[in-house]
Amino acid sequence: MNHGCNEFGHMMMSRRTALRVSAFGLAGILQNPWGGALANSPDTGSTDTGNGSTNEDRRGKPRAKSVIFLHQYGGPSHIDTFDMKPNAPDGIRGEFQCISSAVPGSPVCEYLPRWGAQLDRWAQIRSVHHDMKNHNPACYYSLTGKRPPTDDIRLRDTLELYPAYGSSIAKFLKGFNGVPSFIAYPHILRDGAVSPGQHASFLGKQCDPYFFQADPNSSDFALPELQLPSNVDLSRLERRRDLVQWIDREAKLIEKSADARGLDALQEQALQILSSTSLRDAIDLSREETSLRDAYGRNTYGQSCLLARRLVEAGARCVTVYFSQSIGGKGSDGWDTHQENFKDLRERLLPATDQTVPTLISDLESRGLLDDTLVLWMGEFGRSPNIGDRDGKGRGHWPDCYTVMMAGGGVRGGAIHGLSDPKGAFPARDPVGPEDIAATLYWALGIDPHAEVADTQGRPLPISTGEPIRSIFS
Repeated sequence: MNHGCNEFGHMMMSRRTALRVSAFGLAGILQNPWGGALANSPDTGSTDTGNGSTNEDRRGKPRAKSVIFLHQYGGPSHIDTFDMKPNAPDGIRGEFQCISSAVPGSPVCEYLPRWGAQLDRWAQIRSVHHDMKNHNPACYYSLTGKRPPTDDIRLRDTLELYPAYGSSIAKFLKGFNGVPSFIAYPHILRDGAVSPGQHASFLGKQCDPYFFQADPNSSDFALPELQLPSNVDLSRLERRRDLVQWIDREAKLIEKSADARGLDALQEQALQILSSTSLRDAIDLSREETSLRDAYGRNTYGQSCLLARRLVEAGARCVTVYFSQSIGGKGSDGWDTHQENFKDLRERLLPATDQTVPTLISDLESRGLLDDTLVLWMGEFGRSPNIGDRDGKGRGHWPDCYTVMMAGGGVRGGAIHGLSDPKGAFPARDPVGPEDIAATLYWALGIDPHAEVADTQGRPLPISTGEPIRSIFS
């Protein structure tokens, strides 16, 4: 392209050529590692009140404005954290001791003292269950609330599979201040193949997450795609956008082509991001006090959670932080503790979790954000009650019963929903499925959990088939 030419000098060029002229291209700043564009959705279902909330802030009513989804890939051991069974036989109860928490009668693991002291901010759902034993299908279930068609480790993304929570949220609620509605980082979840459920599927690229793999703990952490090239200023970019809009109006392509509409939306969102400083400022962790960064933990997870707070504060609706780099095998960075379950939990997983997650809650609370922000902490399943997987010290996959934690966003702190049996193996009362977790998430944000969206064939599909767990909300 000749940057010295008059931007409006060739009105009769083709749309394809115009799009090349329009931006290097505008949608290019939002490209994701799967090859699709990343952006927030246009507001297609919000009934914004003008103060950023689509909900009534009243007792018994949903009132969250945003969600931070802390996905613990690999499957945290429920029986070694929040649903301990001190009276179970030796081969089940494990090595850890119970300590009392801020919720009477609800002890936690001895390696979660800070979280235990803060447990009265959390609701525990102790009876979540499903039947997917492999990571990719179970992960898809946990990321979408939709049962996969098969429990096959080779499950791949297709347009028949459902979108991520954040993509459904982006369909109905737009972000503020030029910040994308749905942001996800810093890992792509995979067990061999990439786990499905991490982007928008049939909702379209405009509902994909703004995704990046840059490490927020890196000393040079930055997102270069948020900066314009030195030889293109914002006014010039806007003039190019005006040219594309003129051609679209003349040819009436937007009304005729879904692809054209999608590209138009992506370009508009890209311009919003580039013209606003909110996202760039939120990404700049150097603006935070050194002491707070230290409190979160100087590691990828700690700084990712700090960034999540900054992003919802800036205007994001859903921020998903993936805790995982790899799955399976000794020394895995995820929660897949087939080997040396207790060593991994004691030395690596629980200390980091007990530092970072309570700090996030305290930080949100001190800034007046906790009541508006739902924090969801869960993996794709739990771990087997029986000790002895692989090296004799591990716990295997266990989707039959596990614990999900929620805080903020109107959650009634100290609430406990459901009960597992004496071995932590199966729900003994009030069982719920991933469908109900999805419905609860949407309901808390003021989105009808049974709202319908259209698939690629135009068929109406509900975003959830579950029911909200309203008993855990005040």
